[in-house]
Amino acid sequence: MDGLTAVLFVLGLALLIIGAELLVRGASGLASRIGLSPLVIGLTVVAYGTSAPELAISASAALSGEADLAVGNVIGSNIFNILFVLGLSATIAPLLVSQQLVRIDVPIMIAASSLLLLFAWDGNLNRTEGVLLFSGALLYTGFAIWQSRREREEIREEYDQAFGSDRDSSGRMQTLPIQLASVVIGLVLLVLGARWLVNGAVEVAQALGISELVIGLTILAVGTSLPEVATSIIAALRGERDIAVGNLVGSNISNILIILGAAGMLSPDAIAIAPGVRNFDLPVMIAVALACLPIFVTGRLIGRWEGLLFFGYYIAYTAYLILDASGHDILDAYSRIMLTFVVPLTALTLLFVTVQTVRGVFRSQPPT
Repeated sequence: MDGLTAVLFVLGLALLIIGAELLVRGASGLASRIGLSPLVIGLTVVAYGTSAPELAISASAALSGEADLAVGNVIGSNIFNILFVLGLSATIAPLLVSQQLVRIDVPIMIAASSLLLLFAWDGNLNRTEGVLLFSGALLYTGFAIWQSRREREEIREEYDQAFGSDRDSSGRMQTLPIQLASVVIGLVLLVLGARWLVNGAVEVAQALGISELVIGLTILAVGTSLPEVATSIIAALRGERDIAVGNLVGSNISNILIILGAAGMLSPDAIAIAPGVRNFDLPVMIAVALACLPIFVTGRLIGRWEGLLFFGYYIAYTAYLILDASGHDILDAYSRIMLTFVVPLTALTLLFVTVQTVRGVFRSQPPT
């Protein structure tokens, strides 16, 4: 890998982040101008906008025939969003999940993840399946808009504070040309950055002797998830708990339905799904989504210990990928320890917490 490739790789990542920021700002302003509520903007425009780097990468990779990059980027981003970003956000400031829509979105995220595993089971994601996934995104967006009308006033005020203003940093109203220019420039930067990043990622994989799938699951996944990192951590620090959580869940849903759906439709051939993805990475993504269920559905606090647990699992997952890619002798022992002790103990802990929380809810209800 020469110096120019490394420079283009870094510049591509920077253009993706800047492009996503411009796209989110411009699209949020336009959505507000045409009358969409801040709640809808936060749950759809912003969640989809922070997934724009993944869309640019996966679409570019699919068109170039780099199936492992397209699939690995989405799966790696979804795992990173929950385990790393949500874990880090909860470690910084415990998050109270009180928004009903977020608690509905988690089962949708699980269903979308399971549907992807079903489609991938034959080793391919074809154009028809891509259309079905993308259609699911349209239905989900319509549902989010309909459901948002039923949200409580304090939730609307929270989103209004974060996304309702169409002013710039100096407090002046953003004009329509500025908003349109932000969208156009953001899209151009996304496309250019994606092209450089994909080309650089392929050369990095070849230079290091590791698979494009591992590059997609790690380096690309982390890089393209930086908008989610910034949005969720800032929201957590501001006390905007529902935004911190809703952005991640909405982004994961859009990653599967919109990004892989679009990649499946754009790819000249069916996207090949590697056996390792079907047998390990996709089940891990589903397990991560399921781990959210006890916490989110009961509407309880995501405490620091749970944040640290999620964060620790991301470190363990990344360590497994590195050991597997390098063919290290310790891999078998590491896998046995994780499957025999760590995973079962975590599952029992989450089950106990869920049962205790549900019992507390029923006890607190007044008799009829």
